[in-house]
This record gives sequence, C-alpha cells and structure tokens, in this order.
Amino acid sequence: MKVSLNWLRDYVDLAQPVKELADRLTMSGNEVKGVEIVGQTWDNIVVGQIAAVEPHPNADRLTLVTVDLGMERSTVVCGAPNVRVGDKVPFAKVGAYLIDGHTGERVQLKAAKIRGIVSEGMACSEKELGISDSHEGLMILPAEAPVGVPLADYLGDAVLDMDITPNRPDCLSVIGIAREVAALTRKEARVPAVHYDEEGPPIEQKVSVEIVDADLCRRYCASLIEGVKIGDSPPWIQQRLLACGMRPINNVVDITNYVMLEYGQPLHAFDFGQIGGGKIIVRRASEGERITSLDGVDRTLTSDMLVIADSVIPVAIAGVMGGADSEVIGITRSILLESANFNPASIRRTSMNLKLRSEASLRFERGISPELTLPALRRATQLILELGGGTAARGVIDVYPGRRDPRRIQFPLWQVKRLLGIEMKMDQVSEILGSLGFECRPQGPSEVEVTVPYWRVDVSEAADLVEELARIVGYDYIPTTTMSGPLPGPQFDPQVTVREKLRDFMVGCGFQEVISYSLVSLERLAVAGPVKEALRVANPLSREQEYLRTSLWPSLLAVLGSNQRHEEGGIRLFEIGKAYLRRGDDLPEEREVLGGVVSGPRSGVSWLGPQGWLDFFDIKGVVDALLDRLGIEADFRPVEKETLHPGRAAEVVVGDEVIGLMGEVHPRLVESLDLLPQTVAIFELEIPKLASRAGLGRGYRPLSRFPESDRDIAVVVDTEVPAKKVMDIIKGFPLVTRVTLFDVYTGAQIPPGKKSLAFRVVYQSTTHTLTDEEIQGLERDIVARLSQETGAVLRSR
Repeated sequence: MKVSLNWLRDYVDLAQPVKELADRLTMSGNEVKGVEIVGQTWDNIVVGQIAAVEPHPNADRLTLVTVDLGMERSTVVCGAPNVRVGDKVPFAKVGAYLIDGHTGERVQLKAAKIRGIVSEGMACSEKELGISDSHEGLMILPAEAPVGVPLADYLGDAVLDMDITPNRPDCLSVIGIAREVAALTRKEARVPAVHYDEEGPPIEQKVSVEIVDADLCRRYCASLIEGVKIGDSPPWIQQRLLACGMRPINNVVDITNYVMLEYGQPLHAFDFGQIGGGKIIVRRASEGERITSLDGVDRTLTSDMLVIADSVIPVAIAGVMGGADSEVIGITRSILLESANFNPASIRRTSMNLKLRSEASLRFERGISPELTLPALRRATQLILELGGGTAARGVIDVYPGRRDPRRIQFPLWQVKRLLGIEMKMDQVSEILGSLGFECRPQGPSEVEVTVPYWRVDVSEAADLVEELARIVGYDYIPTTTMSGPLPGPQFDPQVTVREKLRDFMVGCGFQEVISYSLVSLERLAVAGPVKEALRVANPLSREQEYLRTSLWPSLLAVLGSNQRHEEGGIRLFEIGKAYLRRGDDLPEEREVLGGVVSGPRSGVSWLGPQGWLDFFDIKGVVDALLDRLGIEADFRPVEKETLHPGRAAEVVVGDEVIGLMGEVHPRLVESLDLLPQTVAIFELEIPKLASRAGLGRGYRPLSRFPESDRDIAVVVDTEVPAKKVMDIIKGFPLVTRVTLFDVYTGAQIPPGKKSLAFRVVYQSTTHTLTDEEIQGLERDIVARLSQETGAVLRSR
C-alpha cells in the first residue's frame, strides 16, 4: 500500500518530518518499508507555459516550441503530438537528469542540434520524469501551476510504502492511515464532506438488484448517473493515482480507483446501457459459464464462483474484475456504480483459481466491513457528478440482508494491568480509544463499555482493546515489570522426550528428516488406503492441497519421488508429523506419528561384493532396534493391506494394541506414483502410544557371575510358520537369555513348502555353571515343544 503525504494532508494535519512519521507508524504496527521522495531528482526542471508553436523548417513531424519560464523564454525542438499554446508543462533545462524514453536509462540533458536547429532544453513526458510509463505526449500540468517555479516545489511529494498486516483491511486506505496518524499525533482526522443533488425519478424505477446467494454477498449498493461525459481525469487525481502505483484510464474509472484508495472500499462502474433489463443479479456462476474480463481474457467459471449478472449474462466476476461487455468507454453516457461487500473466502478462492489478483480482490480477501459500502458509493457519485457531469437518480439501491448491530465490548480496566503491567485511568483509556474511533461509555469507576467502529473488523474482545492502548502509548514507553503471580514450572511431557529420542535415533540410522505439508490431493491420499475418513478443506488453495492427510505415507512417497529424480543411491527418509482422522461432527482427531521410507541400494558399489537393495527387512530392523531403545517389547503380526505387497506387510503390536504398520509398497502403486521400479519399504508408528509405553518393559536385572553357553538349532517348518512364533517358544524356556535368527533357507535338501530356520540360543544361569547334560536336556525339550506347537522337525546336520 502506497500513501501520498500530499493526499494524506487532506485528512489530517502533519507537522513532523517524514522519517519521524514513518517510524511512529512502524512502531504502532503499520510498517513503513520505505519512503520515496518524489521530485528529489528534478533539479533544473521548472513549470513552463507554451507561448508559441511553429513548424520545424526541416522536419514535418517536429515543431519549434517557445516556452515561457517566467524570467526567460526558451525555444526547443519538440516531437510530441499534444503541443498546444497556453498549456503548462514540465520543462527541463540543460544539465537536468531525465529518464531516456527509449532505453529507460537516466541521462543528463545537453544542448543538441536537431535538423539544423539548436534545442536547449526539453518539454517532458511523465516517463522522462520517472512518474509513469506514459511517453505518448507531454505531461500537461494544471492551469493553476505557477510558471517558473521548480517542479519539485509544485509536484514534489513523499510516498510511504507500507506493509499492511492482514488483520487491518481498514489501513488499506488513505483515510485509514489518517486515522492512525491522528491517534498517534493527538490530532483530529477529517473525512470528505459528501453532498450532491439528485434529480429525476427514483432509482428503483430503472434499476433492480437481487442477491441470490446472500452467504457470499453481505451487502450491495448502487447508484445511477446519466448524461456523463467520459474523458481524462484532472491532473490532481492522476497524480495521486500514479503516486500510489495505479495507471489513470478515464475520469469514471479513475474515480472508482481513487475512492477505493481513499476509503478502502472497491467499487465498479458499469455502462448501464449494456446491462440487460436494468437488472443486477448477484449469484453463483453456472458450471462452465464464460466471461471476458477487462484484461481481455476469456475465462471459464465454476459453480463456486460469485458473479454479477444482468438478466442474461454475467457482467463481472464479483470482487475480482469487471467484464469487457459492460466496460465504461468513450461513448458511455449512463453509469451504474456498484459498491458491494463479498465473502472474503469466496473472493480469495475465485482469485486463486482464476490466477487473477487485483487491488479489489486484495481488499475483499482481508474482510472489509459492509458498513463501508454506502459512504464510498456516495463519495464516488459526488466526484463523478463534479468531474464528469450528468445527473444522479434519486436515492440509491441498498440491499443489506446481513445487517448487524455494532459490536460492544465490556472492558474492565484491570485487564490493562494484567496484560501490560501498567495502570491506566478511565479518562486516559477513553481518550486513546476515542481518537481511534471507538465510543466509550463508563459502566462504573473501573469498567467501560466500548462500541467498536464499523471499520475495525479486527477488534472483538478486551485483549484487542489493550493492544490498541499499547500501540498508541508506544511499546517503548511500557515499563519492564516482573510477571504477576508465581512463575509456571517446567512440565514434563513424555511425548516430547520420546519425539526427540526418535529423531536422534532415525538420524543415527542414516535417515534424513523431511517436513511436508499436511494437505494432500485426493489421488495421493489413496496411498494410505480408503479415503472415507479423510477431511476436505472448505477453502483449499489448490487441488494438490485439498485434503488433510490420514497418514504420513502420501507425503513421504511424494518426497521420495522427488528425491529419486534428483539423486542416485539409497534413500532413507523420515518425518515426525500429524495425521488427521474424521471424528463425527467434532474437530478431527490429530495423531502424531513417526513415518519412514527407504528405497534403492543398501550401500554403494564396493569390492566386498554385490550391493543389496533396501527392503522390508531393513525397516523391520530399524523398527525393532527403535523399540528396543525405548524398552518396548512388540510383536510383528502379518497383515493384508491393499496398498502393501502381499506377504511383506506387518502390524506392530504391543499386547493387544496395534501401534504401527510397516511393509513394502505394492508394485502396482509404485508404478502409478511414477516411482523408480524398485522396492519401496515404508513404516509408521504412533508416537503417543510409544510414549505411554517407553521404558515400561525395561527393568534392572543383575549380571550373572557364571558363563554363557551358546548353541545353534536348525528346524524345518512349514513356510507359513512365522519365525517370530518359533523364536517366542524358544525364549519361553528357563535359562534361555537370548535368541537370534541367523539363517532362513529353502532349496536343496528342504522339501517343497518347507523352510529351514537357524537360531543361535544363549543359555546362562544365575546360580551355577551349566553342564553339557543340562543344555542338551533343554535342547531336547525345546525341539519337542516346537514339534508339538509348530510341527517343526530338527534339521539333520
């Protein structure tokens, strides 16, 4: 938002230097990013008046122009088409610095001989002065411009380049900034006095307005001006628009832009002669409906976009841009002026989907007040009548289905002490809030009822009022004090501790952490399984960010695909983030989970032998070691999932509760996601369930003073028998301290449908040294139990 100080002075008295004003605005929450001094490079440029125009003797398209500079006259060669005797123009003397109209470079003006005539100076265009890109003709100054005065003294200005926060749409206007300056400097803000004559029949006899979708249009106001003459705006309007970064077009369009910058309320002018039936209908677009916008682009609309239509076709994309069919042009004589208020989310969604941003949509997206529509409409109507002529129909159209009473806040003064640490008296509070437009009514010695002005849509509770007091008093003037009450002590959160342990462990295992968006597309969401539990965002930024993810898997696989396209070698990624599940009509259930994915070669090329490929057993090993680090004993139970490879998927189970899922991604899914055709293994663990069990399975056990003995046992079982089941049976015997699976074999000497499992079993007693006879007896018992429960047969050596 750019604010001209010359314009700002119309609404508030300014006495302080520009830098001081910029600093005070910044410290009050309205950041001034920079200050542009208009005219600081205009040395040797003055106001001149064209005294005579004669043809160039040696060139048909050039003229000799005599310019009156007050104390002297100068004759220059000029090629501009709009040279007229009596016009006042900026005149650059020799030595002045100008912008070259062709190269855009800053050059110093020198005397030059043009077709045999010496030209000592130049009458300037706006581009040559750096005001705008207009280079079609001379810049014509107002008739009251004083001849001979330095141009910087006449047109010089300071423009504040401001960064307005999204919660302050009222400050996207010159009047809004004037109110802020008035409060900061203890001055009084002024607003334009609006009055104009209304003639002819009531407007309702010629115009009707219907709001079909009141949820998207909270108010619609309109006025009708007939007999308007379209032409150029006066220089003072053009200069202010240019200072604020807007290009002048014609008087009517310029006035709508001028009032938008002045009040913060976007307006739109229709050629009333192009409005079919004199009827305005505010409705949703039909799916596939088309409109050509003012920028000349033919746009296809969807049913969630709001349009302004006549009785036949849409004539504007509501809150974003008007239509070319009803554009105000040179032959327009009747103007229907619109001032409306639209749903912010709807405008932003439409603007994003159409890739069409405008100054109007910027303001509507912030959520301006519906109460602003009528004052802005009347101001624009007044200016059109003054600068374009014509007559205004009696009355205005004002359809306001969502009218609300002003917001009132009960404000106990102890809130100031609680939040700022300072005490403020009733009269001081009332003075500061009153300077910002709030109406204060005492409700006793220590409480005040505050009525919020309509333009402050960001103020809704007592804490907001305390913030207003702090802004105006100045944060630098609030003394530092100790906190009231006891300081809160640190709260131990086991989930935080476990989260950090998980992060450190995964990094130690060679994984790289990623952080991805919680919003995914519907197609990506299907990676995690059925999407019926997924929640769709009411106002998605794009189709790629439309649903809350129910698992980290869609995000991890998307990141994996991106990494596969940019690097070679094994990829190991993990993320700690939120997944979201539907919970009836309540807010979604948020689950914090750890997810990981691996793919590619297990290691680089090595002389040690051929490289293996990361697969299910790699992530199983990681998960197993992770659970052991947390002191959690878990089982891995086979499971069937549509998105996982059959026979290579498992649930992680503690007791009777599932705490995670792991497996290899189904090859069909790998192909559909455009991943490299190689094994992709993935897992996910629920962090709260890990945190609630961390350390519970771990206790102190004294070391035995007696030696260990280890033996190998190889048994042949059916291929369907899980190795985990065999291992658990062996672990159940007394004196068995550790069991490790070190070989799985199928092939020669093993019958079809069978597999050989080889275990290393460690025996140890805490009371004596075990003898061979004891160990052999235990081995016989183990084999017998395995045979009984799994059908295992001891493999012959």
